[in-house]
Amino acid sequence: MKITRCNPVISDSGIIIVTLPNFIIAYLVYTKQDYIAYWVDTAANDWKAVKQLLAGKSYIQALFWAHLVLEKLLKAHWVKDNEENIPPKTHNLVKLAESTRLAISDEDKEFYYMVNQFQLEGRYPEYIRDLYKKYKLIQTKKIIGQIDENRKCLLKKL
Repeated sequence: MKITRCNPVISDSGIIIVTLPNFIIAYLVYTKQDYIAYWVDTAANDWKAVKQLLAGKSYIQALFWAHLVLEKLLKAHWVKDNEENIPPKTHNLVKLAESTRLAISDEDKEFYYMVNQFQLEGRYPEYIRDLYKKYKLIQTKKIIGQIDENRKCLLKKL
């Protein structure tokens, strides 16, 4: 077997191209900023969904997606503050926040613990009935307002 050495080429668009006998391999190279932008952009799209769900009176779903918005923004901070570009596969906002350089107060932690319930309990039928009973328009709007403040704060700190 003959081993062929190749010289990869990086295109202007950030694609690495490796040419070997009989085939070409090309793949994208993402920078740290690309990963951060991914989390911020998808959080922005999810925030639009939160507003639509709230307007449609789908309160538990709005809270579920609002949790996801904070999760994605915390993952953007995680990427910014850590050497690696792939954040841990967790939905726990407290765990994510604590693994960044953000100054997290006890009040922030308490809020994140409360919001975590919408990620977990919003998925499983044994919990969801209780959420539907507890979170109506007034309670949901209050929490969404707090999440929005936190969202804006996280965005400013990026």
